[in-house]
Amino acid sequence: TNSISGAGSSGSRYSKEGVKEIIRELILDEEQHRSDQEIADLLAQKGIPLARRTVAKYRKELDLGSSYVR
Repeated sequence: TNSISGAGSSGSRYSKEGVKEIIRELILDEEQHRSDQEIADLLAQKGIPLARRTVAKYRKELDLGSSYVR
């Protein structure tokens, strides 16, 4: 699978499927409806730099609605 480089000195790498699973957890466990940008910001705090557009793409691939639909 594709991998995504993490930030920091460790240079850890996350698989595309692993990042999708983190996004799924963030969306399904949320009490408030987070936008794609808010999810991208949370991922960046965890050391996973992703653009909002990539978060939206992965969310659509997971068949999860936008924050307005959820």
